Amino acid sequence: MTHPALNSNSVAVITGGGSGIGLAAATKFAGMGMRLVIVDRAEKKLAASESVLRASGAADVMTAAADVSDRAQLEALEADVTGRFGGTDILMNNAGIGGRSACLGPYEAWQTFLSVNFYGALHGTQVFAPGMVARGRPGVIVNTGSKQGITTPPGNPAYNVSKAALKAFTEALAH
Repeated sequence: MTHPALNSNSVAVITGGGSGIGLAAATKFAGMGMRLVIVDRAEKKLAASESVLRASGAADVMTAAADVSDRAQLEALEADVTGRFGGTDILMNNAGIGGRSACLGPYEAWQTFLSVNFYGALHGTQVFAPGMVARGRPGVIVNTGSKQGITTPPGNPAYNVSKAALKAFTEALAH
C-alpha cells in the first residue's frame, strides 16, 4: 500500500543511504516511484546504490558524498536538492557510526560518536526542515535511532549517549 501524498513528485533525502537501513528505505521509496537523494560519506557505495534504486523504479536519483557531522556540507546539499528538485518531502536522518568507547576513554571517540549520530541528525533537521515547512506539502522527518539509546547497556557509553540524545531530540521535535 502506498500513501496518497507520496508519488513521483515526492523527494526523499536519505543520509547513510549507501547501505543497510538507509538503502532498504530508499529501495522501498524507489518502488513507490519517488525521486531520491542518497547521501553517504562512503563514495564507493553511491554508484552501486544508484543502480539498485533506478532498477527498483525511482523516478530520479541524485547521489551526494557528504559528512553529516559537517553542517556546511548539509547546507550545500540542501541547496543542491532544492535547485534540482524544488525541495524535500521526506528527510531520513539515518547516517550513523558504531565502534567502541569507554567512559574514561579518548575524548575523540566521544566527539566522533556525537558528531555523527546526534549532531548529524540535528544538522539535517535544522538545515532541511525550514524548506520542508515552506514547501507547504505533507512531509516527514525520520531519525534512525537504536535500542541502545533506550536501554543503555554497558560496554559502549559514547554510542549509547549519542543515541539517547537522538531519542530525546526526536521526541522534542515530535512535540
